[in-house]
Amino acid sequence: MWNEPYLETCCRSALHRLTLVGTHGRPDGLKDEPCLQRLSAMGLAEQRADGRFAITATGRERHATEILKLPAA
Repeated sequence: MWNEPYLETCCRSALHRLTLVGTHGRPDGLKDEPCLQRLSAMGLAEQRADGRFAITATGRERHATEILKLPAA
């Protein structure tokens, strides 16, 4: 049963970009900032003190199951 909030295509892409940049993070002020804000509100990302967005552990799990299509652990 699906019980997670739906992610728009643009937000799924933003979540994937967060995994690609690793610990470096994504700066604010880019075109995907609205998605990064949404992901932060959902607990899938966080905005660090330096203003950059980073993926959370919950975001990594969601990325694995929704984007990479890996079976849930």
